[in-house]
Amino acid sequence: MSARIRNNVRVVGAVDGPVVMLAHGFGCDQTLWRSVTDILAPNFSVVLFDHVGSGASDPAAWDADKYAPLEAYVRDIVDIAEELDLHDVTFVGHSVASMMGVLAVQAAPERFSKLFLLTPSPRYIDDGDYRGGFSREDIDELLESLDSNYLGWSASMAPIVVNAPDRPDLENMWTASFCRTDPECARVFARTTFLSDNRADLAGVALPTMIVDCARDSLAPPQVGRYVHEHIAGSTLQTLDASGHCPHVTQPEQTAEAIATFVRSS
Repeated sequence: MSARIRNNVRVVGAVDGPVVMLAHGFGCDQTLWRSVTDILAPNFSVVLFDHVGSGASDPAAWDADKYAPLEAYVRDIVDIAEELDLHDVTFVGHSVASMMGVLAVQAAPERFSKLFLLTPSPRYIDDGDYRGGFSREDIDELLESLDSNYLGWSASMAPIVVNAPDRPDLENMWTASFCRTDPECARVFARTTFLSDNRADLAGVALPTMIVDCARDSLAPPQVGRYVHEHIAGSTLQTLDASGHCPHVTQPEQTAEAIATFVRSS
């Protein structure tokens, strides 16, 4: 199956501009990049797609066993880059897609030149001295809640994920994106996201890397961003004076500016 169809790939913006690939996280699809894309499009070639099981990806491509591990999503990203014959790509990954990017640039280094990690987390569960923000019991409860009340879960999580109480339209946007995902696919993707542990993969990143997190993010608190920064050699960390886990939705101007500045940097 064509990656373009499987992952609902779209390429917009400046045809000859630097290539920026935007990858969404759990509970999202490419529509949540809309405001950032509008800002970047005049100067960059922007590649957008939906992970299989999300948004307008091809339902026929879904396989619960195949997409249980993160590596299947990584293979799709590499497939997109190869099918479009992309080179010198700046990969921008939000949340769990940040770790997909960490793995993708190591799997196909000839396709990628820079890595931009937006509110990344290599491990959501506390483990020894590592503080991911959640206990294993917290995550088990979160997953059980998702299993038992899919739509109710999205409504209850929107204020935590988006954290923009004065912008109910943004919370509604995230909830609508979540509701476009088939519940069975979402349950598998949730376990892939919240039970993953990619801490050991950070040391393998050899590309220029920028990490952007938010000062007030319950899902990926600032200590997580600092951990990622400390474990990717030569990386840069910028903490936005922002709340929530989706600065590309709540602070699109700041997020787009950070991406553009990073892409243009030598």
